[in-house]
Amino acid sequence: MTVEVPESDSPMADGVRAAAALVAVQRATKAALGTVDDFVLTAGGDCAVDLVPISAAAERYGEDLTVLWIDANTDVYGPGDPFSGAFHGMVVRTLLGDGPPALSPKRPLTPHQVVFTGVRVIDDCEQEYLRSKGLRPYGVNDLEAAVDGLQGPLYVHVDLDVLDPAEFASVGYSYPAGPSVARVLDLIAGLDDVVGAAITEHAPRARNPHEEEIVRALGTALLRFA
Repeated sequence: MTVEVPESDSPMADGVRAAAALVAVQRATKAALGTVDDFVLTAGGDCAVDLVPISAAAERYGEDLTVLWIDANTDVYGPGDPFSGAFHGMVVRTLLGDGPPALSPKRPLTPHQVVFTGVRVIDDCEQEYLRSKGLRPYGVNDLEAAVDGLQGPLYVHVDLDVLDPAEFASVGYSYPAGPSVARVLDLIAGLDDVVGAAITEHAPRARNPHEEEIVRALGTALLRFA
């Protein structure tokens, strides 16, 4: 199922670039998900594409849901923070109810529902927000510690920039010293009761069959829960 993304040079609103286009995509995604009563794997686009699927899972499972955010970043910038209005850096903050009003979910997540791992880039403004919410991201060295004792229902978000760029470089923003593909696949293999997932931030400049195989391998690992 494909959700079309409109071309847009709409003005910034509430500290978000192309806000009108983002709202339109959220509405289209919600309409598409309304026709599906099954496991959903969202693939393609930046982290913003996962806003509605996670919100839908939260409405279905309530506070029992945990979101495992596997990403080099925490994505908790707020409108007005120094990130040029790029919403894909605000997604988790918005899911927690502190983002731009037009994109905020009806049922925000609570801090205990969010677990970060693979993180290695956090700005000062993000650190302050994480502290205010009592959130401590896991990094690359303690990647697996994030899932110790983790129970479902579980939603798994994979931003491909979490991977070491020596193995996977086709992302919008690349960060050194990430975990290997094999390590992330092992992490996913050890999970249980996954009810939804996403693979985001694939931004190839040219076709790369090796990297396409990696995306397929991640998709296959996540779809075993379907």
